[in-house]
Amino acid sequence: MEDLKTQGISLPRLGLGTFRMQGDVCRAAVESALALGYRHIDTAEMYANEEAVGAAIAASRVARRDLHVTTKVWNENLAPDAMRLAFDKSLKKLRLDQVDLYLVHWPAPIMDLPAMFDTLMKLKEEGRTRAIGVANFNVALLKTVVEEIKAPIACNQIEYHVMLDQTKVRKYLAAKSIPLVAYCPLAQGRAASDETLVAIGRKHGASAAQVALKWLLDQDGVAAIPKASRRESQQANLDAINVGLDDEDMKAIAGLRKNMRCVNPGFAPAWD
Repeated sequence: MEDLKTQGISLPRLGLGTFRMQGDVCRAAVESALALGYRHIDTAEMYANEEAVGAAIAASRVARRDLHVTTKVWNENLAPDAMRLAFDKSLKKLRLDQVDLYLVHWPAPIMDLPAMFDTLMKLKEEGRTRAIGVANFNVALLKTVVEEIKAPIACNQIEYHVMLDQTKVRKYLAAKSIPLVAYCPLAQGRAASDETLVAIGRKHGASAAQVALKWLLDQDGVAAIPKASRRESQQANLDAINVGLDDEDMKAIAGLRKNMRCVNPGFAPAWD
C-alpha cells in the first residue's frame, strides 16, 4: 500500500478508523484489519477504545516497525500538564512505548496554541511520539500553527468526502506539503446509496463506496481512514485501490452536492 512521507514518518494512505467501536467489537475489527494487511490504525482518547486497539496490536504478529498508530488528545486536555497526563494514559492503554502520530483532536474555543505545541514538540523530542499533528483545524488556525509557531505538523485530519468541498483547506495543506487525512470518507454511509456513485461503480464492477474512496485516494497528499468493523467491508475498502476512475467519472462526481457536513459539534471552529 502506498505511503505518504511526512515529517519523518510513513503514513499509509488507507487506514482503519475506529470511532464508535469499543470493547470486543473494536478488538476483533483491528485484529481482522491487521490480518488483511492494514498497517494504519487510527484511534483517540475520546473514542474510549485505546485498550481494545492495544490488545489487538499485542495479539497480532505485525512487527511494530511496520505499523502506524495515530491517537489524539481531547480538547479538554490541551493545557500542558493535562496533555502529558492524557498522553501517558493513551500510551499505557495502547501498550506501546511510542505512537507514530499524536494529534490535537479538536481546537478548543479558548486555548494557548504556543504552549500546546511546545508540549507536543517536547513529546516528539523525547521520542514518545514520532510525529505530531492536528485535526479539525481551519486555515486560520493552520496558518498560526505552521507560519507563526512553526510547528512541524505531519497532517490535518478533517472530514472530507465526495459530498463536502474542502478546497480551501486542501490547497493550503498542499502548498505546505502537509497531508490531509480524510475521516468520514464515505459520508457516514451516504456515499454507498448515492445514485451517481452507484452508476459509476456499476460501470467499473465496484460499489458506490469504493468509488467514493478511490476518488479520495486519487488525490495527491490525501489519506483516508474509513471505519469498518466487518472483515468484508475492510476488504472492500482495500479493493477500492484497484478501481480506475476516468474523466467522465470525475466530472459526474464534481457535480454532486458539496455541502454535506456530517460532523459539526457546537465547539467546532468556523469552517472555511
